[in-house]
Amino acid sequence: MEDEDFMKHILPFAGSFSIPVAAVCCAVVLSGQQVPAPSRAATPEPMNWTSAQDHQNMMDQLGIKALRPGPSGNAPAGAPNAANYDPAKANPYPDLPDALTLKNGQKVTSAEMWWKLRRPEIAEDFSREVLGRVPQNVPKVSWTVAETVNTTVGSMPVAAKRLLGHADNSAYPAINVDIQMTLVTPADAKRPVPVLMMFGAGGLPQTVPAPTKAATGPTKAGNASGPPSTEQLIADGWGYASIAPASIQADNGAGLTRGIIGLVNQGQARKPDDWGALRAWAWGAARGLDYLVTDPAVDAAKVGIEGVSRYGKAALVAMAFEPRFAMVLVGSSGEGGAKLHRRNFGEAVENLTAAGEYHWMAGNFLKYGTAESSFGSRTAGDLPVDAHELIALCAPRPVFISYGIPERGDASWLDHQGSYMAAVAAGPVFRLLGARDLGEREDYHAAKMPPVNTGLLDGELAWRQHDGGHEDRSNMKYFIAWADKLIHNTPSAQ
Repeated sequence: MEDEDFMKHILPFAGSFSIPVAAVCCAVVLSGQQVPAPSRAATPEPMNWTSAQDHQNMMDQLGIKALRPGPSGNAPAGAPNAANYDPAKANPYPDLPDALTLKNGQKVTSAEMWWKLRRPEIAEDFSREVLGRVPQNVPKVSWTVAETVNTTVGSMPVAAKRLLGHADNSAYPAINVDIQMTLVTPADAKRPVPVLMMFGAGGLPQTVPAPTKAATGPTKAGNASGPPSTEQLIADGWGYASIAPASIQADNGAGLTRGIIGLVNQGQARKPDDWGALRAWAWGAARGLDYLVTDPAVDAAKVGIEGVSRYGKAALVAMAFEPRFAMVLVGSSGEGGAKLHRRNFGEAVENLTAAGEYHWMAGNFLKYGTAESSFGSRTAGDLPVDAHELIALCAPRPVFISYGIPERGDASWLDHQGSYMAAVAAGPVFRLLGARDLGEREDYHAAKMPPVNTGLLDGELAWRQHDGGHEDRSNMKYFIAWADKLIHNTPSAQ
């Protein structure tokens, strides 16, 4: 159902890289998808499993007897479980699935073939094997404004709304899901403003003194440069929305029988192709967007999505599967985000199949970390898709991939080079759809990252590695300038 909805929204604009979000938002109601009438039969209580118990249950469902252990980022070099950081050993599966070749071997030579044939194939593979499916019976969400305040962000006056999105739990009252989100816009805006939705705390802004000039450089605490991202956005005339992922779905396996996943499953265990937390967070962001496109302070055609680390993964997933998001800033996302699964450098597929991170993914993803099972052994090389195709699902809308440097805390574990290769490999899809890629002349096998603080920002697909840490605040001013140009936004005078 969701892929059909995506096609309904996106196909009218397949001939242009500029997708007018406003043209489709009016067809999306605030309530999201409909939930069936409550059953009269007695409903079970939510299961109270630990992450280990839930993980074992999924292994049992799949017939998996043993998983390969994931590498450790803390093990000393040479230890049996040490992560690989040797570039010469980083590409055991060097050839990626071709984003522009159909499963039957036919080459994709037109935008029409991409939208009607190849894109649905890729989306289906991600839904079945990697991220999981959003259920057809996911409940509707009703938004209310819980509080409105006039305050400041830095020294700039803003209007802030605290919002609650209640998921209809009439079919299963034992689980309650209230999505927490805050919308903050410049108080003196003369017109609707672009908004960047950010995975964060979801609370109202705190009034704090503006930073002094001496405090705007790299800091020991955050290893970031520049004012906070929220201040940079407001200063340029943007608004921002902070949405709390934990209010959508818990970030652990024990929480899979609660949150929105548990609500749909009535407190019971997932099936192998059910959605994981990344897809759930992305769904919640789309429900937040349902509200934003109705707010008169927001330019509905210019709402982006942002996140860092695991929420960078979720931001990329949201962009890939929700056509109304106009742009994305993917911060330090690593494995499960912009990093290639087929790369053996730092974090690996086996880390995502272990009990600590498997909840991000579909249960079926465990198959690719399998050492022994009823179906044999599978590896990252057996995955039908890879990260370059997740990036390609966003095309031709603007995608900015951001990283920092290991010296300041953006660890080599994230495999910055593997993410650059994925961005390069996504380029042909952007070009096919009339958008501009990174401009890299080498193909992904040989492409090397540009120097730190050298942005590739001329196209709809962009890359910049800043000299800060595990954050994207240091890249925010570059993102804002890049996005302003692409969405034809004139910054407001402050």
